[in-house]
Amino acid sequence: MKVIAIREPGGPEVLELAEIETPLPAHGEILIRVNAAGVNRPDTIQRMGLYPPPPGAPETPGLEVAGEVVATGPGVTRWQAGDKVCALVGGGGYAEYCLAHEAHALPVPKGLSMTEAAALPETFFTVWTNVFERGALKPGETLLVHGGTSGIGTTAIQLAAIFGSKVIATAGSAEKCAACGKLGAHAVNYREQDFVESVKTLTDGRGADVILDMVGGDYIERNIKAAAVDGRIVSIAFLNGSKAEVNFMPVMLKRLTLTGSTLRPRSIEEKAALASALEAKVWPLIEAGRVKPLIDNVFPLARAADAHALMEKSSHIGKIVLEI
Repeated sequence: MKVIAIREPGGPEVLELAEIETPLPAHGEILIRVNAAGVNRPDTIQRMGLYPPPPGAPETPGLEVAGEVVATGPGVTRWQAGDKVCALVGGGGYAEYCLAHEAHALPVPKGLSMTEAAALPETFFTVWTNVFERGALKPGETLLVHGGTSGIGTTAIQLAAIFGSKVIATAGSAEKCAACGKLGAHAVNYREQDFVESVKTLTDGRGADVILDMVGGDYIERNIKAAAVDGRIVSIAFLNGSKAEVNFMPVMLKRLTLTGSTLRPRSIEEKAALASALEAKVWPLIEAGRVKPLIDNVFPLARAADAHALMEKSSHIGKIVLEI
């Protein structure tokens, strides 16, 4: 089967088409003929040699796919050949065929194309576990999400808004701020405004109850300033670095919770629980047309390097997807 291989650590140009053996599903696994695969920031970090696959995962990048089940391993009970699914995978998505654990696959929501369905798993799993579980966002509370037009950001805005929370999103241009606004957020252009002051103004001085941060660096201390009493700050990436000098006195005085998580190394059982929660609470909203993945650009598999180059420009609004 055709896959995208990482020739050596480096820039987008190290991604190249290769041929490898089609894998066979083991116990509890399904084999998916991939129609589309989502492109995510961790894929670019893996390509640079800074985010190796967890033990047992394929070297091929790609953390989410949509396609048709073509084979099932021993012990699989839910899926059979011909079923249309989208799935969270530990790697291997940039390929014609990909293995997934049966409990990490979900039905393609009615009304969505395969390309749209491929944009769901990584982002929706990530937002659900970080905003609604670790962050414990409640209706009536305020969510501040950085990177509002990323795949994670556009998902977080929609879900938080539909579950009754106020959303403030940061973005770096008028076009991106307008996109955040259309999704239901109060947008703050971080190049022109101090997001801490904007959050205070928009919340009548309270601050944000939950902050979803993928920036890090100097945002770490600024998030603490922008947080409300009893606020929860959830870190999921560090585009500006993971080290910062921070005054922790406000953490104590405001009773803040600083937390974070990664998704890829988590156990089969933890990911299965996330899939179950999404199917029960979010899939009906997608099928009703109330939530939808925002697709910025689509590339054929052979142009994975171009997809990574676009991702690294950070000019996209929504998801980037490969079609196979």
